[in-house]
Amino acid sequence: MATYKEIFGTNIEVLASDPANPVTGQVWYNSTDNVVKGAAATTAGAWATGGSLNTARSYGVGSGIQTSAIGASGYNGTTSIANSESYDGTSWTNTPSLNTARYGGGGAGISNTSALVFGGRTPGDAYLSGQTESWSGSTWTEVGDLNSGRAAIVGNGTQTSALGYAGDDSGDNRLLTESWNGTSWTAVANLNNNHRVGGGAGVDNTSALVFGGNNPPGSSPPFSAKTESWNGTSWTEITDINTGRSGLNGAGTQTAAIGFGGQNPSFVGNTEIWNGTSWSEDSDLNTARGLLGGAGTTTAALAFAGFDTAVTAASEEFTGAGSPLTVTFTDS
Repeated sequence: MATYKEIFGTNIEVLASDPANPVTGQVWYNSTDNVVKGAAATTAGAWATGGSLNTARSYGVGSGIQTSAIGASGYNGTTSIANSESYDGTSWTNTPSLNTARYGGGGAGISNTSALVFGGRTPGDAYLSGQTESWSGSTWTEVGDLNSGRAAIVGNGTQTSALGYAGDDSGDNRLLTESWNGTSWTAVANLNNNHRVGGGAGVDNTSALVFGGNNPPGSSPPFSAKTESWNGTSWTEITDINTGRSGLNGAGTQTAAIGFGGQNPSFVGNTEIWNGTSWSEDSDLNTARGLLGGAGTTTAALAFAGFDTAVTAASEEFTGAGSPLTVTFTDS
């Protein structure tokens, strides 16, 4: 039988702390914990506790990746807030606030230095005129308004190429889609179905996925499982998610997405992975919640804030199946 050194070319390392990015099969001795540990391949994804926000909220906007995200705006249980926070993969730091307090807006962005927030509701519960704000990493600046202001809007993309769709205004406004080119919003083809407070994923204004949300008022069932894909010109209905729900969030791309959390009718922790063809159930959030923020990818996602029994500041980090997971060796 081959030894560890013969396989990896080195003896088992003695480390004071676990390595930041272990590779599958790596083994080390943690001299602080006095145990032998290793990195094992995971067969399913897993959620772990992340850093808590400084301000609890629901209906907030999230964008970026697991190690570089922005969480902005929301509802603190009493009123809309303008608070903005930056996540570095470990902790949240307060950053300058939005110019307009709101909740239920949409968001886009690739990091904690580049983001976009649009739409939402004001403290008086009135619809915004579609205010859009752009984040430079140090300040929020008002830019071009949406053509149709609405809350419960879903968004994805980047600071210069974004898509905003769905919403909770009346009638056909719930189906509206607008495309952002870095300067202005343009109305494009409508959704086929209602996706109010749904989840979304996508990298720009030519490639997106929307799933779940509320069906029109009075519908049965009230919660949608429908999924639609955007090709830059039109929306096409594709495979449903397994559990219809609203108040969920999502991350990733049009062909590799993750959807998590939501309400049906109780808050749930369901997590589903989209592979471009179908949705599959994965590990649930540790705490069921809805109306939460989200960022990241199918292998490294971030879920934060939202509502479980009250507005929460808690975050969870998702590690996708196949990624190395640190385990402790025992003699049993």
